[in-house]
Amino acid sequence: MKKAPLVVIPLVLFSMLVIFLFQGLFSDPRELDSQVKGKPLPEFALPDLMEPDTTYTPESLKGEVTIVNVWGVWCVTCAVEMPYLTQLKNELGVKFVGLYFDQDLDPDFGTKTLTRVQQEVTSMLRRYGNPYAFNIFDVYRDTSLDLGVTGAPEHFVLDANGVIRMHHIGDINERVWQNKVGPLYQQLVAEANGETNIVVDSDTDDTGRVGE
Repeated sequence: MKKAPLVVIPLVLFSMLVIFLFQGLFSDPRELDSQVKGKPLPEFALPDLMEPDTTYTPESLKGEVTIVNVWGVWCVTCAVEMPYLTQLKNELGVKFVGLYFDQDLDPDFGTKTLTRVQQEVTSMLRRYGNPYAFNIFDVYRDTSLDLGVTGAPEHFVLDANGVIRMHHIGDINERVWQNKVGPLYQQLVAEANGETNIVVDSDTDDTGRVGE
């Protein structure tokens, strides 16, 4: 009788492992249980990438619905999504703000100059399109770390009060916009405009479809 628990314990552990793996098979890796969702942006005071004398804080992102896009010229997926983000900006007026950090820049040792970073960014935006109202330069990557960023691109949807309502990992393409990000963005815009009882219909242009 005393040996029974020795048999049960491995079975329990095996069952827990099976459940864990089963959940992993059907989970979306781009869905993140973000620790910052529902909270305001962490405090920061960072310069404009192109105009370093201009400083941004979380207050700078209040007043309208904004999507903060974490990106860099080193990010291939960022280049892939950039034309579509630019299309969203031009056709739907979506406000994107870049949170830029450079993998090759070491602020302490000056591996790359600010001028060179600006040149590389300008070149990429000219080639793929510029969706950004402005770019915040996360020099030491502190703000990205505070947001729980693990790579690029990542996106944070802010309501008009500067509260993070969604953290999306990966690119924003047409499917992601129509089925995930776009409906929330349209809802937040409606709320900011004082509209109530807004129902987003995935079969209409209210989803934020572009170019149809």
